[in-house]
Amino acid sequence: MKRTDNQPLSLFALNRLVRLMVERQLSDTYWVQAELSEVRVNSSGHCYVEFVERDEARGTLLAKARGTIWSNVYCLLAPYFQKVTGRPFAAGLRVQVLVTIQFHELYGYSLIIQDIDPTYTIGDMMRQRQLILHQLEEEGVINLNKELLMPQLPQRVAVITSATAAGYGDFMNQLQNNSGGYYFHCELFPAVMQGEQVEESVMQALDAIMARVEAFDVVVIIRGGGAVSDLSGFDTYLLASACAQFPLPIITGIGHERDDTILDLIAHTRVKTPTAAAQFLIGCMDQAYDQMMELSQRLNQGVDHLLDAERLRLEGLQHRIPQLLYQRMNQSRQQLHTLSERLHYVVSQRQSAESHRLALLKQRIHDASPERLLALGYTLTLHEERYIKEATQLAEGAEIETRFRNGIVRSVITRIELETPSK
Repeated sequence: MKRTDNQPLSLFALNRLVRLMVERQLSDTYWVQAELSEVRVNSSGHCYVEFVERDEARGTLLAKARGTIWSNVYCLLAPYFQKVTGRPFAAGLRVQVLVTIQFHELYGYSLIIQDIDPTYTIGDMMRQRQLILHQLEEEGVINLNKELLMPQLPQRVAVITSATAAGYGDFMNQLQNNSGGYYFHCELFPAVMQGEQVEESVMQALDAIMARVEAFDVVVIIRGGGAVSDLSGFDTYLLASACAQFPLPIITGIGHERDDTILDLIAHTRVKTPTAAAQFLIGCMDQAYDQMMELSQRLNQGVDHLLDAERLRLEGLQHRIPQLLYQRMNQSRQQLHTLSERLHYVVSQRQSAESHRLALLKQRIHDASPERLLALGYTLTLHEERYIKEATQLAEGAEIETRFRNGIVRSVITRIELETPSK
């Protein structure tokens, strides 16, 4: 439609013109792929959404549009979408919807949703999960928790779940009433297990456990019942990365028989239910008990075998004792005889040596005795009963005593002449 005059239009007239053009030119239905950035349902059951398209490289918005699902359509599409995808029709999902284009003079441009293809969303969710798993693999952390050794006695258990969850009660009842009578110390770290707060609350619980990591052997994350659609909180990169790198083995019991979350895939051990998680821990204790009993049996058998061997050895020694004793006595007798001969010889040699040494000493003492010296013509001089060796020990007027071989002479010193030592 082309205007031929230049008369101005009212806004309503212009919008009406646009509506007519849209209805004429865009009357078909179109499959559109976009991301849901907002989803809200009013009291009448009508659902209002906002579609966006982003530049994945830059993260900027390329397009935006409002959409509407009337209540008679939404009551059919929403349960169908959730049943097929396992997710509620909510913001953050990429969807493929069949729409008609509508332009209203007052409300402007919008898309009226007639149908939805849930397989597209499933494919996108799988793509997102594969991207997260690929990123964890590239970072080298995807198998870190699986590589941890499971303690042989996992008795100190940190439990992450909702305090009011029925599954938590089943888990505790199973552990406390186990047939083996094993003791388990469990401590609850409450967390939201469905909805948008799953990631944040579970990571807060992990942080609290990490602050006391030495107090626990394993971490158990369980979720009792609930819809499959509530599992989306366990498919996030941040939570998967934190659990993959956690220093304690993580056991998960959060899913259903046919559903695996990313958290299940990176955890050390994945079971289906809280009860199965308890049974796994009891099974670890059973295995340790069986190993202990096997070792005990092997120890008893080893002791019996050793005792039998020692008994045979003692019996053999018992028969050999008389012969060994006789041989030993003969050997000892021969040794004593040899030692006696050696001792006699050594004593004789020592006596001869000592007798010779004493004779020499006797001769030296005799040669050095005063009587011997006096007999040779030497004299001994004493002053006040002390032997005098130097002239400097005396003074003029001193009375001295000179001893000869056959007598004593007492004299008074009248003069002392000292000799100068020759150089």
